[in-house]
Amino acid sequence: MSNIEHGLGFIDILVFAIYVAIIIGVGLWVSRDKKGSQKSTEDYFLAGKSLPWWAVGASLIAANISAEQFIGMSGSGYSIGLAIASYEWMSALTLVIVGKYFLPVFIQKGIYTIPEFVEKRFNKQLKTILAVFWIALYVFVNLTSVLYLGGLALETILGIPLMYSIIGLALFALVYSIYGGLSAVVWTDVIQVFFLVLGGLLTTYMAVGFLGGDAGWFAGFNKMMDVAPEHFQMILDQSNPQFMNLPGIAVLIGGLWVANLYYWGFNQYIIQRTLAAKSVPEAQKGIMFAAYLKLIVPFLVVLPGIAAFVITSDPSLMASLGDAAQQNIPSLAHADKAYPWLTQFLPVGVKGVVFAALAAAIVSSLASMLNSTATIFTMDIYKEYISPKAGDHKLVNVGRLAAIVALVIACLVAPLLGNIGQAFQYIQEYTGIVSPGILAVFMLGLFWKKTTSKGAIVGVVASIPVALFLKLMPLHMPFMDQMLYTLIITIVVIALTSLSTSDMDDDPKAITMTASMFHTERSFNLASYAIMIILAVLYTLFW
Repeated sequence: MSNIEHGLGFIDILVFAIYVAIIIGVGLWVSRDKKGSQKSTEDYFLAGKSLPWWAVGASLIAANISAEQFIGMSGSGYSIGLAIASYEWMSALTLVIVGKYFLPVFIQKGIYTIPEFVEKRFNKQLKTILAVFWIALYVFVNLTSVLYLGGLALETILGIPLMYSIIGLALFALVYSIYGGLSAVVWTDVIQVFFLVLGGLLTTYMAVGFLGGDAGWFAGFNKMMDVAPEHFQMILDQSNPQFMNLPGIAVLIGGLWVANLYYWGFNQYIIQRTLAAKSVPEAQKGIMFAAYLKLIVPFLVVLPGIAAFVITSDPSLMASLGDAAQQNIPSLAHADKAYPWLTQFLPVGVKGVVFAALAAAIVSSLASMLNSTATIFTMDIYKEYISPKAGDHKLVNVGRLAAIVALVIACLVAPLLGNIGQAFQYIQEYTGIVSPGILAVFMLGLFWKKTTSKGAIVGVVASIPVALFLKLMPLHMPFMDQMLYTLIITIVVIALTSLSTSDMDDDPKAITMTASMFHTERSFNLASYAIMIILAVLYTLFW
C-alpha cells in the first residue's frame, strides 16, 4: 500500500476490461442453443442436470459471496472483528449436514424448486405461500442489498454516483445471465471464484503487510492483535458493545444454526446448483469443496476490515497514506466503507484485480438470485396458476421476463437502503424474520412423519407475527436469540396443530427414509471429520 491517486489507472481499467470480456464471452458461448434445438426448462433452470462437482462447489461460493461479504462482512470486521467469521466457519459445518441429510431427499424427488418440494410433501397452498415469501425476500432484501452495496463500492472507489453504479451492475449481470439461464451463471461462476479468491488474498496480504512494514506480513498480523485484541475474540461476552449482534455462545449452539440451516439447506438460489449436479455423490463432492472454501473466506474479507480499523486508529499511518486517505474514511457508523476505502491504496494492476473481484462477487450473486427468482415465479406461480399448459419455450421466455422485472424493481428500491451502518447485519435481521418459520416447516416435514399440511401452514403464517413481536417489543434480545425462540415456538405450533388435526397416524405424504439414502462415500466422511477438527482448532485459537 502506498500513496495512490483516487480511482483506477489505465492498467487497472485494462485488467477489469479483460475480466468483463471473459465473463460476457463465456456466458454468451455457454448460452448458445444446441444445433436444431431450443432450451428446455431443465436446460435453462437446472443446466441440464449435468454439472460436475467442482462447478457445483465453485458456483455455490460465487452465489454466496457477494457485496454482502466483501463490503458488508468486511464492515462488520471493522466494527466487530473476527467474531463475524462465525457466519462463514459455521457454514462449513452446515454444508456437511446439508450434503448428508437434506440433499439426497431433494434430488430423489426430482424437483426444480424448493416450493415444488413443499407441494410434494404438503400441498399447493403452502407451496404458493412460500413461493411468494421467497420472491419478495429475493427482490426486496437480497437483490436490493447486493445492488446497494455494490453501488456503494463503485461510488467509493471510482466516484460514480450511486444510482449509475447500481444500473451498471444490474446491466452487467443481465447481459450474460438472462439468455443462458443457470448454465451461463454456473460456468461463469467458476471464473468468478478465481477472481474472488485472488482479489481477496491480495487485499489481505497488502493491508496486513502494510501494518508490518519492513518486518513483514506476520509482524502486521501481530500488530493487529496487539492494537485491537477485542477484534480477535470469536465469542463475545455481554460487556462487548456488539453482543446484540453476536450473542456469545449462541453463535455456536443457538440462533446462528437457524440462519445457516435455512440459508444453505432451503434457499433456492443456493440449493439450485446442487439440484443441477450429475448425481447425488457429485453434488455432495461439490458441497464439500464449497465447505473448504468457506473456511478461507474470513481471511479474504474480515481481516481487511480489521486492518482498516487498525490503520484508521493510527494517525501516523493515516498520514503516511497521504491526502487520498482522507476521502470516504470508514467509521463505526459507516463501517461498510472499510473495504472500498482500502482498495484506494493498492498498487496499479493489483487494484484492477481487486476491483474485478468485487465485481465478480456482486454480479455472480445478482445473476444467481435473478435466475432463482425467475425459476420460482415461472415454475411455481406462472405455470401453476396462469398458464398450466405452457410449453418449454414459453416458460423459458417468461423466466427471462421475470428476471428483468425483478431487477428493475430492485434497482428502484436499492438506493433507499442508504442510511444503514452494517448492511450485513441488516440482511441477517430481516431474513431472520421469515427463516425460522420456513426452517421449522422443512425440518418437521423432512424428519417427523406426523407433520400435516394444516400444521405447516398455521406454523409458517404464525411465525411472522411471533418474530415481529420478539423484534419490536422492548425485550433487548439479540436477533439470533429471537430467531431461535421463533423457531422453537413455530415447531410447537406445527406439532400441536398437526396432532390436533390428525388421527395420530403418519401423514400420507410423509417421506419414507432408509439408511441407504444417507450413505456417503468414504472421501466425504473423511473430509467432514477434517472440517470438524479445523473448526475446533480455529475456535480454540481465537476463543
